[in-house]
Amino acid sequence: MFIPKFLPMKKITTILLILVGILAACTSQKGYSPSYSNVRGGAEEEQARMIAYDASIDLIVKNPDTTLVYLKQIVSSRKGYIVSISATRTVFRVEASQLESTLEEIGQLGKTENKRIWGQDVTDEYQDLNIRLENAQKARERYLELLSQAENVQAALMVEKELERLNNEIDLLQGKINRLEHITAYSSITVNVKEKVKPGIVGYVFVGLYKSVKWFFVRN
Repeated sequence: MFIPKFLPMKKITTILLILVGILAACTSQKGYSPSYSNVRGGAEEEQARMIAYDASIDLIVKNPDTTLVYLKQIVSSRKGYIVSISATRTVFRVEASQLESTLEEIGQLGKTENKRIWGQDVTDEYQDLNIRLENAQKARERYLELLSQAENVQAALMVEKELERLNNEIDLLQGKINRLEHITAYSSITVNVKEKVKPGIVGYVFVGLYKSVKWFFVRN
């Protein structure tokens, strides 16, 4: 676009604002695309959805320290990674395809007190972010063309300011997209560990008595 050098700053600003309005109108034409649920059905729809699965499991164990060592080995063997770790609580991620088998292996480390698996559908959010990213990238391309055609410093500075805003928006959108792709590919597992209560001297007496009585009645 050619901007004459003799145009006053006020007119240059007006021209650029009109261009910004045109770009905004172009990007809004795409709007929000329908979700997969509106255009697909049955098994094909299920395969298309993006679900982020997470799980938690509460274990009662004899030795928490030993259990922690085994947990690290499980994470390493499945090529996962630890998010946070403490004496009683460990959070890590493994590939979503290994979620159930990993929970089964963890359950062998002690007595399972509670286990939960839940999912979050992020398909619509993922689609929306990709549409916004595509629109922002196209707008950036148009502003780059304007920058190459700018005939004075004032016009160039205004275009560069808009380009900086678009670059920041593109980086933010790409970061959110990468996060959604990661949490759907790697499931989070939270393991809460409690030490098994050990009876004292008197407790052992009652335990022995209970076992004796139980053996007597079962035997007879």
